[in-house]
Amino acid sequence: MVAAEDPESFFATAPPLRDADAVAARLQEFIARNSDSAGGGGGGRPVVCVTSGGTTVPLEQRCVRYIDNFSSGHRGAASTEYFLKAGYAVIFLHRRGSCQPYCRFLPDDSFLKVLDVNEESKVQVAMSHETVVKKSIGDYSKAMECGSLLKVPFTTIFEYLQLLRMVATSVSSVGLRGMFYLAAAVSDFYVPWDSMAKHKIQSAGGPLEMRLSQVPKMLSVLRNQWAPLAFCISFKLETDSDILVQKADMALNKYKMNIVVANLLATYKDEVIIVTNGEKNTVRRCSNDEDLEEQIIRLLSQKHSKYIYGSQMGATRVQTELR
Repeated sequence: MVAAEDPESFFATAPPLRDADAVAARLQEFIARNSDSAGGGGGGRPVVCVTSGGTTVPLEQRCVRYIDNFSSGHRGAASTEYFLKAGYAVIFLHRRGSCQPYCRFLPDDSFLKVLDVNEESKVQVAMSHETVVKKSIGDYSKAMECGSLLKVPFTTIFEYLQLLRMVATSVSSVGLRGMFYLAAAVSDFYVPWDSMAKHKIQSAGGPLEMRLSQVPKMLSVLRNQWAPLAFCISFKLETDSDILVQKADMALNKYKMNIVVANLLATYKDEVIIVTNGEKNTVRRCSNDEDLEEQIIRLLSQKHSKYIYGSQMGATRVQTELR
């Protein structure tokens, strides 16, 4: 393992996004649609970027093998649904093939389970899944028709960080109304593109030795440069309960996050700890029929509103004092 690169070196040597111009245009259109003219007054809808799923680390430029991260994308998908319900416009920056909003209750292994062929040989939704499919289609269609959901896919660590920078610079235009909900499992180590094998690594070469570089920590750059006024929430996942809150506090202070959501691998579906400066709130799921994300988003949207109000009042006081 070698030392972490600085962010600019990472971007300078990363393979460029193939569809960067198209993504930038979609982001610009989405932000404009959800700004003043589309928000019904009051500055438009708040805009949140939800990152979801894990990033891959290619081992070859023409990739056959890669290192992956554990993440189903369930939390990001569920949280997106509740952000939309709370009135946010959502940029869903997600891993290709991971869990998607409004698809969480459909079969994982095959969509064919939700379909039947009737007596006239026509394909229809199976009776056993009719209610959930109808609701999923209705909710998804509503979000897409009103222009409040934009889905942006990634696979590799190179794609993810370049897309995050693009999203952040777009969201910075909405100022305090912007939020980042960074639930993706981002790789800590990677193989720099220039030192990567160009073709498939041959197993006949014997045992594989590889030096991994540290992925630059982008949270500080996001917070201080890309979108300095946005409300930023990061996640800290650990397997040891004795260090969880300590690590969350360290992340909060080091990267100047507004909130860190701390969770243990063994219980992440049932409870999290919301860590802010001077305050720690444990949020628990009350029953198996309840989504923990509903409670998380309710609390975070309240804190975001207070953040906007507090920042605006502070700015007003400064202006008054300067007169």
